[in-house]
Amino acid sequence: MEARDHELVKELDATLRARRELGAEYEPALVESFLEKVEQRLDATVDRRVRRHLAERRMSEARGDARPERFGESFGERHGLAIITLVLAVPLSAISVVNAGIEGLFVTWGGIVGVNAVHAFRGGSPFGRREKSATGTGSDWEE
Repeated sequence: MEARDHELVKELDATLRARRELGAEYEPALVESFLEKVEQRLDATVDRRVRRHLAERRMSEARGDARPERFGESFGERHGLAIITLVLAVPLSAISVVNAGIEGLFVTWGGIVGVNAVHAFRGGSPFGRREKSATGTGSDWEE
């Protein structure tokens, strides 16, 4: 288990202890607080991965490597849906836990995983595949 995971486990334990001490009426506030910490961790992880990808791309371009993008898609087009669903997962998780408990959380995450799995197996951008135009800019979209 990474140190970061250990920190989140400690935060979750503290949240659960506080819930036991304060009672169910404080549960929504406690869940919201914990999910904000998870969201911050997620945002930091996504930012770090995007910066790493951009740095690798710049180094590749500086070396003159000509590595074509898959289907002419950019990083954002390939991973945009995953990033959006993970960012939206935090408030959706909070809403589902408050309204339906742990069962609602499982249903919510099942839907999130399902949407991303379908997208991954379909292998395309949620916006359709891009075709290179006559100018080579890749700005023409195909439905």
